[in-house]
Amino acid sequence: MQLNGRSVLLTGASSGLGPHIARRLRAEGARLVLSARNGAALESLAAELGDARAIPADLSRRGEAERLAREAGPVDVLVSNAGIPGSGRLDDFAVEEIDRALDVNLRAGIILARLVLPGMLARRSGQLVFMASMAGHVASPRTSLYNATKFGLRGFALALRLELAGSGVGVSLVSPTYVSEAGMWAETGQKAGAIAGEVTPAEVAEAVLKAIDRNRREIQVAPPTSVVGARLGNLFPGLLERATRGAAEHPAEAVNKQRHKR
Repeated sequence: MQLNGRSVLLTGASSGLGPHIARRLRAEGARLVLSARNGAALESLAAELGDARAIPADLSRRGEAERLAREAGPVDVLVSNAGIPGSGRLDDFAVEEIDRALDVNLRAGIILARLVLPGMLARRSGQLVFMASMAGHVASPRTSLYNATKFGLRGFALALRLELAGSGVGVSLVSPTYVSEAGMWAETGQKAGAIAGEVTPAEVAEAVLKAIDRNRREIQVAPPTSVVGARLGNLFPGLLERATRGAAEHPAEAVNKQRHKR
């Protein structure tokens, strides 16, 4: 799908990877509908980009995804980018925190896809892009909740892609490893290990564009060591389990700790 003149609904637009994705898609001529909780940041980004609308929405609240879909109107592309860390020991989470991670990371994308899909099917044209993660490929300690949302999102998107084959509507996943410079991981100030590696926001934004343009099933935005390591971990889960059992604090857990300090 060529983006020039196409309407794109982008969630999680106000911070982290959101502005990078928005700027890259706008450079291709997309007309953007931007959504996130931070209304002031959204308005600022919309003004910067031009020909963009801002619709503040808190996707952790029931009914907000539905309202967003109504106010956005018909869109050619959905980029479901909103997400929260959800990292830490399961017994450290309150039930309300579990619900919030599930609502933002998993439910919101599913509901938005459900609500924008009929229009796409009627036009026999559209693209659904879900921001997943390498955490949707390999489980690790102290990320059980985050893993659950990303594994679930991948399963949903891959099955939906099969379901929509031949309909004119494509489904893609973009799965980054740790992202430097912007987003949840960058906020910790830590550096990822050599195997997992890091990628830049520009690389992730380019992957989103490629997913739309080529209807790619999944783009893993990660160094070869990370991609190969994930595949080996799935082939030999026992080895992965032994390698990670009893590990020190998982890097992703620092994301939550950094957020709680604010």
